[in-house]
Amino acid sequence: MKLGEPTLDQLRIFIAVAEHGSFGGAAKAMGRAVSAVSYGIAQLEAALALSLFDREGSRRPELTAAGAGLLAEARAIADGADALLAKARSLHAGQEPSLTLVVDVMVAGEVTAHVLGEFRRMFPTCALTLRIEGLGAVAACVIEGGSDLGIAGPVPGDHPALERQAVGELDLIPVAAPAHPLARAGITAGESRRHLQLVLTDRSPLTEGREFSVLSPLTWRLGDLGAKHSLLREGLGWGNMPRAMVAADLASGALVELDLPEKPGAHYGLSAIWRRDTRLGPAASWLVDAFKEGLGG
Repeated sequence: MKLGEPTLDQLRIFIAVAEHGSFGGAAKAMGRAVSAVSYGIAQLEAALALSLFDREGSRRPELTAAGAGLLAEARAIADGADALLAKARSLHAGQEPSLTLVVDVMVAGEVTAHVLGEFRRMFPTCALTLRIEGLGAVAACVIEGGSDLGIAGPVPGDHPALERQAVGELDLIPVAAPAHPLARAGITAGESRRHLQLVLTDRSPLTEGREFSVLSPLTWRLGDLGAKHSLLREGLGWGNMPRAMVAADLASGALVELDLPEKPGAHYGLSAIWRRDTRLGPAASWLVDAFKEGLGG
């Protein structure tokens, strides 16, 4: 048996009748005459060679087994068409069809999650790819074209290929487990050099060989800030962490802020960065403003 090809309008009529429970309800919702709705269903049933509704007597139309089985597919097709039209409208308005964002690992996950949750609501047709990197690797992603926009820390410094806009800053503080030798009062200058320091590794060639707030010659180099956090809690060393990321540990006593004479903590500036040979579209510009608000910049 050769089947016909249903139209998108027929599928929308089918969905409306199923959702509103009557031809009249569907007609009112769609702004159509009841006869137009009835004709659309009849044409769809003829194309599919199936009865979609049981409408014997004066009862409200009920989905047949075949109708119930096809409703999900009809909705998927209609939703896909709606998404296509929405993306086409966005493209006409200049919105990016896709966007790759790279965020510094120092940015609290709660901030990133909130911003991206709002982003999906504001720009549902923009396909977003997210990367999390540390230190100079954020800038490298943008410079090399792997990311359209970055939320980067203060390293490396201004690069000729990048535009930069400040969006906020984080407090980095030296911490350790409460039983760590550096956690006691009266630490003298140079004592931190005798203890293992946990250091976030910069995997970017842009800043290869540079050190950032490293005091001790005894170091474990870690590419994962979460792993560094866990090792600090276990008392396996000391190191700098974003204050917001260890706030709960400081409150519970799992970690303590160290009072070191060298004061290795610092303000960690954050900037939105993008290539100078590109122009930010509306979605990327919104992300810059959203991160600035979320980071208190």
